[in-house]
Amino acid sequence: MFFRPLLDLFFPPLCHACRAFIPEAGELFICADCLDKVAFLTTPLCTVCGAPFATDQGSDHTCGACLTHPPLHTCRSAAILEGPLPQLIHRFKYGGRVQLSLPLGLLAISALSEFCTEAAPDLIVPVPLHKKRLRQRGYNQSQLIAQVLAKKLELPLEVGNLRRLRWTEPQTTLDAAKRVANVKGAFGVREAKRLEGKRVLLVDDVLTTGSTMRACVDALMDAEVSAVAAVTVARGVQP
Repeated sequence: MFFRPLLDLFFPPLCHACRAFIPEAGELFICADCLDKVAFLTTPLCTVCGAPFATDQGSDHTCGACLTHPPLHTCRSAAILEGPLPQLIHRFKYGGRVQLSLPLGLLAISALSEFCTEAAPDLIVPVPLHKKRLRQRGYNQSQLIAQVLAKKLELPLEVGNLRRLRWTEPQTTLDAAKRVANVKGAFGVREAKRLEGKRVLLVDDVLTTGSTMRACVDALMDAEVSAVAAVTVARGVQP
């Protein structure tokens, strides 16, 4: 393209993570070096919650926690929250860098396309923000990621039906037990008939203890959806 060198001069394609120049940026805009530092989750994983096992040997199987307390959904995350991901997600979530929804969404779908296909969802639902936090931030980061997944998977996006019924404190400041109590009963469905009998793909940015996801699943199951599969871009490392 004749104008490509000129565009690169004035608007050079830079890596979202390290700001290095990328001659062939594509849609991702993450350089090969930074991409190599993304710790994508691979087998062996728990077949239910998607938690990685300590060993890199063996096959996928159900973890002890899911055998003891079976959850209401299956969940997968694309990668561990380390390498360039913490910085990218923090800038996206708290720094107003909404353009990062595309590379984060593309990373998610590149790792989770098989899981999403096998889940056979009828629609995608993002984890909602409380209206107060939405006004503060100006956007719902989970919804922006869900938009990327909806486009790639060619599925409808259901926004505004699953909603937060009350204000909750930021989960990052709480331990595991307090996280569960903080979001218990915090979500509800506005129009249950729109979701009744549907298979739902629930989308969030980061999974830590899973308490927010479980509270959302509770609300969706109350609306009589037939199944929920949950996906996130990253999964926090458990101590």
